Amino acid sequence: MTAADRPAPPAASFPAAPPWSGSLSWSGAPAAPPAPRWRRLATPAGVLAAVAGAFTYVGIVDPNHPGHYPVCPLYRFTGLYCPGCGGLRSAHAFAHGDLAAALHDNAPAVAGYLLFAVLWAVWAARAWRGRPMRLALGNAQMWVVGALLLVFTVVRNLPFGAWLHP
Repeated sequence: MTAADRPAPPAASFPAAPPWSGSLSWSGAPAAPPAPRWRRLATPAGVLAAVAGAFTYVGIVDPNHPGHYPVCPLYRFTGLYCPGCGGLRSAHAFAHGDLAAALHDNAPAVAGYLLFAVLWAVWAARAWRGRPMRLALGNAQMWVVGALLLVFTVVRNLPFGAWLHP
């Protein structure tokens, strides 16, 4: 039997468009009921609890006293400040409500705390409504963030950027 003699394959068993009428799923089985709100909020609540626990720990254990946290390897071996240097001191000051000290220790970290708060609130609101959270950063946004952190790092390590040292 040659390829020309074989019968054509059967047509697809699914319709061209999903059956949106009624409460049937795509396969024709009854659709699963939506998850209860407490289950939809479990992951955002868990993330918030982990972040709150980390901030509580850093708020209690002062990073300004040596010996509690490891030293930044870049600073230890080169004497240069990385973009994260001062982040723990910034979190400690932020946890104690001292925004000026938090900004002085690491301004991008404070921006990150505020960005996290906004994104978490949007995530929790979408989970409450049963909608998935979608965060899609394109290449342009990632390059902008990287460039800003690079400029911050270079400026804080130059003599005129000493005011950005943690």
